[in-house]
Amino acid sequence: MMRHPHVWMGLLLWSIFGQAQAAWTVNMAPGATEVSHAVFDLHMTIFWICVVIGIIVFGAMFWSMMLHRRSTGQVAAKFHESTTVEILWTVVPFIILVAMAVPATATLIKMYDTSEPDIDIQITGYQWKWHYKYLGQDVEFFSNLATPQEQIHNKSAKGENYLLEVDQPLVLPIGAKVRFLVTSADVIHSWWVPAFAVKRDAIPGFVNEAWTRVDKPGIYRGQCAELCGKDHGFMPIVVDVKTQADYDTWLTERKADAAKLKELTSKEWTLDELKERGDKIYHTTCAACHQPEGQGMPPLFPALKGSPIATGPIEDHLHRVFFGKPGTAMAAFGKQLSEVDIAAVVTYERNAWGNNKGDMVTPKDVLALKQAASK
Repeated sequence: MMRHPHVWMGLLLWSIFGQAQAAWTVNMAPGATEVSHAVFDLHMTIFWICVVIGIIVFGAMFWSMMLHRRSTGQVAAKFHESTTVEILWTVVPFIILVAMAVPATATLIKMYDTSEPDIDIQITGYQWKWHYKYLGQDVEFFSNLATPQEQIHNKSAKGENYLLEVDQPLVLPIGAKVRFLVTSADVIHSWWVPAFAVKRDAIPGFVNEAWTRVDKPGIYRGQCAELCGKDHGFMPIVVDVKTQADYDTWLTERKADAAKLKELTSKEWTLDELKERGDKIYHTTCAACHQPEGQGMPPLFPALKGSPIATGPIEDHLHRVFFGKPGTAMAAFGKQLSEVDIAAVVTYERNAWGNNKGDMVTPKDVLALKQAASK
């Protein structure tokens, strides 16, 4: 008869799943920035202080248990209080706490010193993506999850950076002090890149500051660290740190792309061009909720295939995408997408999955709505 079935069951589960565990290490990673190294050094300092305390405390305990055990004829001491002991166990912990507080305070001061930055970047959290705005540079963009839906729904093999890849990473130059101004447009998010030792909550109506300086080029990944909704796990962060020359080239290209995008607003678009562009925008921005084939996930996320919105008056459809629907999960995309992208995605939704309305919204229509809304 098995006397302890839970023990055997635990051993069986460990033997089955032990080899399937992801790679892990015992200690924290030192990171890639001055602050992350300071945090790692502080962690190790506190760790060794705790180790020494543990050795002394448990050593004294086991020594007392062995040397003063009853079998050797020891008799318990009969005293109630000791002023010396009271002083010792008050003064010694105080000294230990001071020894911990000094390096901890120095590290915290360094972490919160956002003065004299070389670059300011506003980071805004949205369900479920990040918006980056390079202040004073006329460069801003959204960073969306780039993992294909086929991988998410187990229709294809998982990629190397599954759920940790984006269409447009945040780009930083090496050696520059970058200040992050973190906020949110909807619910509470948290911008977290472990290698930078940066984790700041993104709270609607508030701006939290953080900073970093990276001296080694490379790709650094993170995630939203706040439970922000059903797609919380689909909100990764990717930072591409480049040399100064490569960063300058990238920044110039982004400014040129922004200028071209403004020019596209006045372009005369065809239905097929808008549908082609809208297909990409939909699968990047909308498919997570409304699903790749427009079937939705009722009742929270209604279907677009054959829906009254996607097959009804085109003005109502544009209004819904631009302003969203208060009280529901439908966000307002008027400030999230460009005039061209809003026109393209609305046109795509009205002509995909058998809707076949044959009509289209132009970027000029969206621009007119935006101008009217700003009055």
